[in-house]
Amino acid sequence: MRVHVVDHPLVSHKLTNLRDENTDSPTFRRLVDQLVTLLAYEATRDVRVGPVDIVTPVGPTSGVRLTDPQPLVVPILRAGLGMLDGMMRLLPTAEVGFLGMMRNEETLQASTYAERLPDDLSGRQCYVLDPMLATGGTLAAAIRFLTDRGADDITAICLLAALEGCERLERDLAGLDVPVTVVTAAMDEKLNDKGYIVPGLGDAGDRLYGLAG
Repeated sequence: MRVHVVDHPLVSHKLTNLRDENTDSPTFRRLVDQLVTLLAYEATRDVRVGPVDIVTPVGPTSGVRLTDPQPLVVPILRAGLGMLDGMMRLLPTAEVGFLGMMRNEETLQASTYAERLPDDLSGRQCYVLDPMLATGGTLAAAIRFLTDRGADDITAICLLAALEGCERLERDLAGLDVPVTVVTAAMDEKLNDKGYIVPGLGDAGDRLYGLAG
């Protein structure tokens, strides 16, 4: 597993505003959208492309285009939905699947409650959107879910990560013969006793959609 913390002043600037408890939900949603697009730029460095010949207005040349099957973008419900537009702005031809996973706040174990994905993901690159890599259980379960259906390359885009979550993810995915990359804006200090990232930014879903969302 490879972890890439994106070191860029614009990423740091937007993340600082996201962390601020005084940032309201509309501003938070806009910042998430912008930050995900920046992270997606780094996350798609290894997106699969193939050669193509074209003709410009002044002559022939060669270039590359995304190959089939197109990448699959998978937001983890509900908070991952807030990251979808920012990702699709960079990969508009990608397909989108949805995966609903819920963490038990007592056991911190993740379970699947909904999914809308192709039955066969053989040969697919998948980009998983999950705002917080905290305990790592939810993301590990999501990656296993996708690889069990044949996905052969997984990149997770997270706004924040904690070292404990990355270590758990690596343990849970040990022996998985599929490349996994985590791209995040920052690696935070620790988890608290409730499994939240510290200093973090709070509950991403609540800050995106409100407590009743």
